[in-house]
Amino acid sequence: MLHLPILKAEDRKQVIDPANAPKEDLREELFQLEKEGELEVIRVPEPYMELTTKFGRKKKIPVEKTWHHKSCGQCGHIPGYSSSIFWLNREFGLDYHDPTDQTSCTAWNYYASATSNPEAQAAVAIRNFASAAEVGYFPLIHCGTSFGHYKEVRHALVHQPELRRKVRAIMEKLGKKLVLPEEVVHYSEWVMAMKDRIAEKQTIDMSNITATVHPACHYHKLIEEDAIYDSEIYGAQRSAIITGTLQALGVNVGDYSTWFDCCGFGFRHILVSRDFSRSFSVQRKIEVMKEEVNPDIVVTHDTGCVTTLDQSQFAGRAQDRKVGLPVMSDSQIAALAMGAHPYKVLQLHWHNTDNKAFLEKLGLDREKLWAEFESEVSDIRAGKKEFMTWEDAK
Repeated sequence: MLHLPILKAEDRKQVIDPANAPKEDLREELFQLEKEGELEVIRVPEPYMELTTKFGRKKKIPVEKTWHHKSCGQCGHIPGYSSSIFWLNREFGLDYHDPTDQTSCTAWNYYASATSNPEAQAAVAIRNFASAAEVGYFPLIHCGTSFGHYKEVRHALVHQPELRRKVRAIMEKLGKKLVLPEEVVHYSEWVMAMKDRIAEKQTIDMSNITATVHPACHYHKLIEEDAIYDSEIYGAQRSAIITGTLQALGVNVGDYSTWFDCCGFGFRHILVSRDFSRSFSVQRKIEVMKEEVNPDIVVTHDTGCVTTLDQSQFAGRAQDRKVGLPVMSDSQIAALAMGAHPYKVLQLHWHNTDNKAFLEKLGLDREKLWAEFESEVSDIRAGKKEFMTWEDAK
């Protein structure tokens, strides 16, 4: 592990002024392009809720009829992340679609290696949007990277006629239309929009829990005007995502000086300089959180952030660094608050950093819960069932 100096970054004063907001309304431009026959717009279905963006625009968040654009990293490394999102939808009895024909957004290729080209990247996005439109559902993006990438793709397609022409030609070969959603919506925005309904169904008291929040860079730093802010949360000078949800659940949210810093993932350097990534994650994030707040848990809302903050701590532990903070997504915390099984649904056994003390602080019988999960696994191994059903997970 590299020994980086612990630099206490000053708290960023963003001074968000609506006068500095982008003058265009991308939705209006989308609808105009639709009138001109350039593309089709997928409308946000009713019922929807509205959240306030960085410069005051009201963003529509669909409650249901959502087409879940899953994350390759979640499905491969932290499956309880996605299953918690689906669990929440089922508990509320909402109509949603889990597609079997979705492809990866390929944004990792775009951000980490730059070996692709704009029309290929945009065509992948449009193919997925078209698949959602064909079954009558609205895209809900699980991954923060996909979310940021798709916002950039949408922005480029609106402003670049030549790119639209190339992508339209690709879509014609696939037998699909060039479609773009009215809003690009991240799952954590849906969780925040549903926070009061989640709190109504809360069964686990979280008032004695303190959490620190890591806002994902690709959520609030790419097309930043589209991120959600709230005047009641840091005076609308930071993204309200996660914090708003945690506060609704009674969690105490602690502030720390390096909140603006990357989790350490950073795409290219997690591939080519992993020691730096792990060192940054431990020394600029985890250790600062422990020294300044000493929380019970770190909560974030992106695949790479959960993975890096959680999985990097083994290296810090080997170097006797101040680590040992469990890391979860907001969907996992929300589901847990409503009584979701920590192993059957949240699948916390996939996480690297020990989360036993956190569960015990919530008053949960961890050994009993683990035995219930092991029983399900034993039945599958014995051939008594093929997989764990939804009813089994309760």
